[in-house]
Amino acid sequence: MEKKELQACKIHSAKVRLDVLKMLKWRRYGHLGGAMSVIELLSVLYNRHLRHDAKNPGWENRDYLVLSKGHAGPALYATLAEQGYFDKDFLFTLNEGGTTLPSHPDKTKTPGVDATTGSLGQGTSVAAGLGYTLRLEHSDQKVYLIVGDGELNEGQCWEAFQFIASHKLNEVIVFIDENKRQLDGWTEDIIRQFDIAEKMRAFGFYTVRCDGSDEEAIDKAIEEVKGVKDQAVCVVMNTIKGQGSPYWEALVDNHAPKFNAEADAATDEDIARIEAWLKENGGL
Repeated sequence: MEKKELQACKIHSAKVRLDVLKMLKWRRYGHLGGAMSVIELLSVLYNRHLRHDAKNPGWENRDYLVLSKGHAGPALYATLAEQGYFDKDFLFTLNEGGTTLPSHPDKTKTPGVDATTGSLGQGTSVAAGLGYTLRLEHSDQKVYLIVGDGELNEGQCWEAFQFIASHKLNEVIVFIDENKRQLDGWTEDIIRQFDIAEKMRAFGFYTVRCDGSDEEAIDKAIEEVKGVKDQAVCVVMNTIKGQGSPYWEALVDNHAPKFNAEADAATDEDIARIEAWLKENGGL
C-alpha cells in the first residue's frame, strides 16, 4: 500500500470511529466494544479490496460483505455512510422504531447490507453458500466474512468452515476478530479458545495473523491470502474490544454498555482527540 493510500485508510478509520462514538453517545447505549474492533478492517476493505458501488448497492458484480458478528452493525453503518450509501444524519436513528439502521444489519432495510446477521454463527453459513454459488458460476467475485472470536463458541461456525475448507472456497475470505471478549466476559474464561489460527489450519485453511488495529498490516494479510489459489483462506486479527478508546478498552463490560456521566466525559475526550487528529491530517 502506498503512503497516500495508507493515509486515506487511516483518515477513513478515524471518521468511522468518530461517528460510532457520536451515534452511540447520542443513543445512550449500543454495541460499542465489538464495533470498534473491526473499524480498521472495514476501512481497508471498502477503500482497497471490496468491489462495490454506493450509487448501485445491488450491483450484480459486487463483492459481498457478511458481518456475521452482527452486533458490530454501528461500525458497518458508519462505514457505509462514509462511503456515500446514505446520509450521515441517518446514523442518529440507530435502534429507533422504524429505523433503517436496526441494532443488527438487515439487508431488507439498509442500502449496502448484503446479509441479515446477528444470530451468531449463521453468517458463516450464509458466506459459505454465497461462495459456493460464485464457484458454480465461475465468478471472480469475493465474499468477505467477518466473525467474532466469541462467536466461535457456535458449532455452526465450524460446520461452515469445514464446508468452505473441503471445497477450497477461496472465494470466501474469513476474518476472525480476536478481541478476546464476548457478552459475558473474557473468551478464555467462558470457553477456552486455544490457538485459533492453528485450529483454522487444522481445518484446512491457509491462515495468517495480523495486527487488527494496523491498516497496513491488514492490507498485507489480505494481499497474501488473495494469492492462495488451491486452499480456503483465513486472517486472524489481534484486536482489542473497544479499540481506539482508552476508556472503552479498559472497561470490563464494554460489549453493549449504557452511557453515564463518566462515559460521556471519556467519549467527549475521544471525540475531541480524533477531531484534532483529523484536522491535522486534512480529514476535516
